[in-house]
Amino acid sequence: MMLRGEQIATWLSRLVQIPSVSPDQAGPRAGVTGEGRIAGEVAQWFRQLGGETHLDEVLPGRPNVYGIWRGQSDQWFGVDVHLDTVGVEQMIGNPFSGAVGDGYVYGRGAVDDKASLAILLALLEQMAATGQRPAANLWIGATVDEEVGALGAPAAARWLQRQGLVIDQMIVAEPTLCTPIYGHKGVVRLAFQVLGQAAHSSQPHLGQNAIVAAARLVLALQEEHERLQTLAPTALGNPMLTVSLIAGGNGINVVPNVCTVSIDRRVVNGERAAAITEVLQQVAEANCPQRLTMQVLQLIDAYYQAPDAPFITNLAAWSGTTPQVAPYGTNAWAYADVIKACAVFGPGAIEQAHGPEEWVAIAEMVKAAQIYAKWWGIA
Repeated sequence: MMLRGEQIATWLSRLVQIPSVSPDQAGPRAGVTGEGRIAGEVAQWFRQLGGETHLDEVLPGRPNVYGIWRGQSDQWFGVDVHLDTVGVEQMIGNPFSGAVGDGYVYGRGAVDDKASLAILLALLEQMAATGQRPAANLWIGATVDEEVGALGAPAAARWLQRQGLVIDQMIVAEPTLCTPIYGHKGVVRLAFQVLGQAAHSSQPHLGQNAIVAAARLVLALQEEHERLQTLAPTALGNPMLTVSLIAGGNGINVVPNVCTVSIDRRVVNGERAAAITEVLQQVAEANCPQRLTMQVLQLIDAYYQAPDAPFITNLAAWSGTTPQVAPYGTNAWAYADVIKACAVFGPGAIEQAHGPEEWVAIAEMVKAAQIYAKWWGIA
C-alpha cells in the first residue's frame, strides 16, 4: 500500500481547518484560540489508529497529546510536533481554508507545523490498514505553546522522565526543506527594572532619574554584546545581546521613578542559559548607578550535536541533503535529558511560515513521508 500525496494533503487540509492560534497572538480573525480543539481531535485520531493515548494539560484547556505505538524492538523513536500557530490577522483571504490546489496546501499552519503532523497521521493510518509495526517503539508528542512561551516541550520531557522513557532517536518537526538540522541557538530574555525617585521636573535635583540611570545600563549591555563578538565563534556562531525594549516615565513634567529595560541574549553551544543570567545580573548591578531588579522572562539552552552523528548522517543520506544549523529556535532544546540523538527535520521552508500567506508543497510532504518510513522501518 503506497502512501499517496493526496492522502497526506487531505490530512493537512483537515488540520489547517481547525484553528489553533496561540492565545497570546489572537485577534478577531483567530476563531476559537488555543490548542484545545485540535488536541481533542488528535487524541481521538491517535486512539483510532491504535495508539496508547495520554493527555497532559500544560496550560488551562491546552493539553499536550502523547501517542505510543509498540514496535519490534526495545528501542524508542520519538517525534515532537507542535499544535499551535502564530496569529492570522495579517493573512490574505481565509487563513483556515486548507485549500488544496496546483500541488500545494494553503492556510495558517500548513507548513509550521501541521504538515509534519499530517505526515505522521497518514503513516499511522497506513500502518493500521496494513498491520505493520515500526522497527522501534514510537512516541509522538503533539505539543502546545511552541510559538510563544515554549512550555509544551519541557512538559513533554518531564512526562517522559516520569515514565522512565529515554528516546534513542528523536525528530523535532519543523520546516527544514527535509534537511536535518543539528543545532540552533537558545535564548535568555530578561527585564531589568531601574528604580529612581519621582520629583517635579522643575527641581530634578530632588529626585533620582530612572531613565538616565537606565541609559547607562543600556550602554553597558551594548558593550557586553560587543565583547561577545570578539570571542572565537562556536559551531553556532557568536552569542548576541540585543536591548530590545525600553519603557519609563509617567509624565513630561515628572522626574521618572522607574524605567524598564528588556533584553534578548542568544545562547550558543557550550553556554548554559542559567549561568548567563547570573553574569548579566552582575553586569547590570555593576553599571547601573541606581537600584534595580531583574525578572527572568525566558531561559532556553542551545540545541547542538555533532553533524556526523549517525542519526543526522542517515537522515541526510535519505534526503540527499547536507546537515545544517538553523537561525531560528525549536523545541529540540527541551529534550536534552531524555534523548540520545536528535534532529530538527520537516517539509517546506521556514520562509513560508508566519507570513500573509502560508503553504507547503505536497511533493515536499511525500519526500518527508518516505524518509519517515525508512526511519520507522515500514514499507
